[in-house]
Amino acid sequence: MKKRNKFKHSLYLILALAMLLYAIPKLSLAGGPSWVFGFGVVWSVFAFLVIAAHLHFIIGVDEEKQKRLEAVRKEKIAAWGRWYEEKRVVQK
Repeated sequence: MKKRNKFKHSLYLILALAMLLYAIPKLSLAGGPSWVFGFGVVWSVFAFLVIAAHLHFIIGVDEEKQKRLEAVRKEKIAAWGRWYEEKRVVQK
């Protein structure tokens, strides 16, 4: 499942790069401040953010962080279970 997920992100990364390479020559980033210039800058920034997000996932920077968060989540669920049991015992 994880390999398929990385394949999907790799495909999206390639598509985003292709879209950016196709669009950059067509975007008018010259000519000073105007609505067209602003759109070109904002569109480029969003495209780079999409590319960076997919690279971040593919490289796997967050694998250790996800393991730590999963451990914290399990501990919270256990704590809630203990709290619920204590409340149930007190009410009896």
